[in-house]
Amino acid sequence: MLFWQRARAWFERWLFAPPADLDLRERARRFVRYPYALLRDLLGGQLNIHAMGLVYATLLALVPLVAFSFALLKGFGAHRELEPLIYEFFRPMGDAASGLTQKVMDFADRVRGGIVGTVGLAFLIWTLIGTLKKVEDSVNFVWHVELPRSFMRRIAEYMALLVVAPLLVGTLIGTAQMTSANTSVQMLAHLPLLGAVGRGLLALTPVVIVSGVFTLVYALIPNTRVRLVPALIGGVAAGVLWAAIGRLFTAIVLLSTRLNIVYAGFAIFIATLIWIYFSWLILLVGAQLSFYVQNPSYLRIGLREPRLSNSETEQLALSIMYLVARSHLRGGVRWSVNALAAELALPGVAVTRSADALEAAGLLVTTEQETLVPGRDAGHIPVQEILVVARAAYSVHGDESYVAPPAVARLYAEFEGAWRDRLGTRTLEAWVSESG
Repeated sequence: MLFWQRARAWFERWLFAPPADLDLRERARRFVRYPYALLRDLLGGQLNIHAMGLVYATLLALVPLVAFSFALLKGFGAHRELEPLIYEFFRPMGDAASGLTQKVMDFADRVRGGIVGTVGLAFLIWTLIGTLKKVEDSVNFVWHVELPRSFMRRIAEYMALLVVAPLLVGTLIGTAQMTSANTSVQMLAHLPLLGAVGRGLLALTPVVIVSGVFTLVYALIPNTRVRLVPALIGGVAAGVLWAAIGRLFTAIVLLSTRLNIVYAGFAIFIATLIWIYFSWLILLVGAQLSFYVQNPSYLRIGLREPRLSNSETEQLALSIMYLVARSHLRGGVRWSVNALAAELALPGVAVTRSADALEAAGLLVTTEQETLVPGRDAGHIPVQEILVVARAAYSVHGDESYVAPPAVARLYAEFEGAWRDRLGTRTLEAWVSESG
């Protein structure tokens, strides 16, 4: 075990060492960092735990989601257009895919007819919003975001997503069917070269759709700013991986007889659970890849909780208060936690915890727009108080007071007196004014 830890530490030092130049070898080493970091995170087990939790959420919300989409699409005469999408999801089940798709459609049709328009609609919407929240929490975990959306913002954005997504999917599927039924398109499909190209594009359509869905999830779900290119890279990688593992899973299900022997009539149900688990795990791996593409500095620490030193904790608290006060005093754009994290190149988790400590001490206030302003007049906030709050933010020793040896207490008193005398009565407003 000790040998393995030393070997891993040596390999990571080599893999994540600062680049000497940009030759071919260095480019290859940079590329290897990404699959290594993803494999390390998978073996760490945290992604697996989130994927398992999402399996339960999927079972709870699948039928209500289809029923809700049916209710929206029925007004446009396209409520059966979701069936090919459901079938595509269950395709890796092999011969059982058609039966599973039909059962989901039948259940959703009955639920739609019995619930939509009644009091039970509230429970249906609550189930869907709860599922979306679990997805958001999992993706935020990957993106090191600790601050979730506010309740009202979550309700508004989730409802918009639940309304727009089914309409968009129905429009895309309907357009594709109209195009394939067009006489000119059918004539072109009989030409040798164009026919082969058309069949190839048709085979790639599921991968493109899944990649697009993944890209939208990575771009919109995390409660932070995600650039388009990292979201697209993660979405395409996850879409290709989803298609490849789907084909492999289909072959395993078709060839395996032990599953039927052990689980008998529950074999299809067990296989479905496994496939749903793999689907969510692929989504989280793609989210992790998009995070690394946008934040390559995190490749080395991965999903480990970032820990700041005492000096870094104090500097972070001072930085937050300085930027917030400067913006407030000079009339600039107000800072949010996510904007501060991007500006300071720090994990959102670390910035959130520091901001929470400052807010608990009354030095910061979060507005309804989720931006930060000073908790009181900046002219009445001593810089000393900011440092005191930063030092005590992570104290967890309880009610027991720490008793240091007399020599240590005297030396520490010298340190305390030195920095307090240096800062004197300087306030946050005076500090900002001095900085120009």
